[in-house]
Amino acid sequence: MTGNRDKTVLITGCSTGIGYCAAKGLKDRGYRIFATARKAEDIQRLTEEGFESTRLDLDDAASIATALDEILKLTQGRLYALFNNGAYGQPGAVEDLDTDVLRAQFETNLFGWHELTKRVLPVMREQGAGRIIQNSSVLGLVAMKYRGAYNASKYALEGLSDTLRLELHGSGVFVSLIEPGPIATRFRANAFDKWRQNIDPDNGVHQAAYGAMAERLQKEGPAAPFTLPPEAVLKRVIHALESPRPRPRYYVTFPTYLFGTLKRLLPARTLDRILRKV
Repeated sequence: MTGNRDKTVLITGCSTGIGYCAAKGLKDRGYRIFATARKAEDIQRLTEEGFESTRLDLDDAASIATALDEILKLTQGRLYALFNNGAYGQPGAVEDLDTDVLRAQFETNLFGWHELTKRVLPVMREQGAGRIIQNSSVLGLVAMKYRGAYNASKYALEGLSDTLRLELHGSGVFVSLIEPGPIATRFRANAFDKWRQNIDPDNGVHQAAYGAMAERLQKEGPAAPFTLPPEAVLKRVIHALESPRPRPRYYVTFPTYLFGTLKRLLPARTLDRILRKV
């Protein structure tokens, strides 16, 4: 689309999955994409594929500042949109999570996003226009067992984003949350690595549940019904970028529509009974 040629979009977490799909799809649509990643090998690969790519580590405030400064120099100080996407899931029962492990989950999934968003907002305010798109989750709407760290980070993201949207009213800067359910990415494989790294499954009261969880995380192909490809998220990103009135929330996948509806309609205890069986 020719109207997008002068619109720059910064995307985090572009090595694989949703971030990579969004970078490719939006680049094909005519946007100027800055596809960021944490690892040097991913940046090299993205660059070889024709992306403008730079290192951005959400756990490192200096890396965030350096990356944004570099991008703004290339765009003469302009940025149309930020798609906050880079994140991971830390499985484990709440009582088995070390506080440092929970803190690390928030560092990547919330604090890094906040740091980057704070830095781009003055640019967008000066332009009088901009889009902040936050890739949340169905687990920002409802809680599920053994996902407490990820649940907490996404619940916090939802609250922070809702507040920011209210505060930016009238500025020309819009905030949208995208809430996917199961998407075919490396998310489960990465979560399994984090589980092995940070959780002791052989001591405590959750041994049996951990066995079933490990089996699910290692399962080849979709592990949950209604899994969609990352292009389903891209479709919502495009709407959030191009609509004159982007939605505050975009549901993706049947489970998000289902649980979003059930949370509005059912008493908490009834919803808990359903969620315990998932």
